[in-house]
Amino acid sequence: MGLRCGMRTTKCQQLVTSLCVMLLGLSIATLSTVTHYGLHFTLISDISLESNSYRVIHHTAFYFGICLSMTLILAALLSSAATVRESQCLTAMGFFCFALAFCGLIPAACWRYTHSTEVEDSMMDVYDLVYEEVRRNASSFRRHELTAIHEAFLCCGKHSPFGDMANIESKTCPSGQVRDTGQDCLQQIQDFLKKHMDFVFTLLGITIGFTIYGMILTSFLWFSIHFSSNLDRKGKYILRER
Repeated sequence: MGLRCGMRTTKCQQLVTSLCVMLLGLSIATLSTVTHYGLHFTLISDISLESNSYRVIHHTAFYFGICLSMTLILAALLSSAATVRESQCLTAMGFFCFALAFCGLIPAACWRYTHSTEVEDSMMDVYDLVYEEVRRNASSFRRHELTAIHEAFLCCGKHSPFGDMANIESKTCPSGQVRDTGQDCLQQIQDFLKKHMDFVFTLLGITIGFTIYGMILTSFLWFSIHFSSNLDRKGKYILRER
C-alpha cells in the first residue's frame, strides 16, 4: 500500500516536472532563435571579421540551444509517456535524455561563468573596428555599417582619445539622436549584453534544477515500477495438468 501511494505521488510530480521541462525547452528554443536572428546580433555577426570570435560564438550558441531544447522536450515527452503507461523502458529513455541535457547544461553554465566578458568584448571589438575605419576614411563602406549599429542600439559614437568626433557622428547617428555625454555606444552594447546574458544564465540555472529533479523522479519511478511488478507476480502460481 505504501509503495502504491509513493508511486502515485511520484507520478503526479513527474507529470508536473515534465510540463515545466517542456516549457523550459520551448523557452530555450525561442531564446536561441531570437538571439540568432535578432537585429542586434545578426548585425554584429555580419559585420565581424573572420578573426573575431563573435561569429563562431553566435552560430554555436544557436545550434547548441536548439539541440538542448529538443533534448529537453524529448525527455519531457518520454517521461510523461512512461508515467502514464508505467513503462520501465520509456522511463529509462527519459532518464537518459535528462542526463544528456544535464551534461550539456553544466558546460554551458561553466562557460558563461569562466568567459563572462568574451561575448561583450568581441562585440565591442567589432564596433571599435568599424568606428576607427570610418574615422580614418569617412567615405568608407563601413560608414553604412556604423550607421546601422547606431540605429540598432540607439546610441551615437564613443569617447575617443583622438578628440572631437562630431563630424563622424553627425553623418552616422540617427536623425534627431542626441548623444548622452555620460554614455557612449560601447557602454550601450555592454549594458544590452549584460541584461541578455543575465537572463540566459538565469534560464540555464532554472533548467538545471528541473533537470536534476527530473532525473531523480525518473530513477525513483523506474524502481517503483520494477518492485511493483515483482510484488504483483509474488504468490501467483501456474498449475499444469499432469
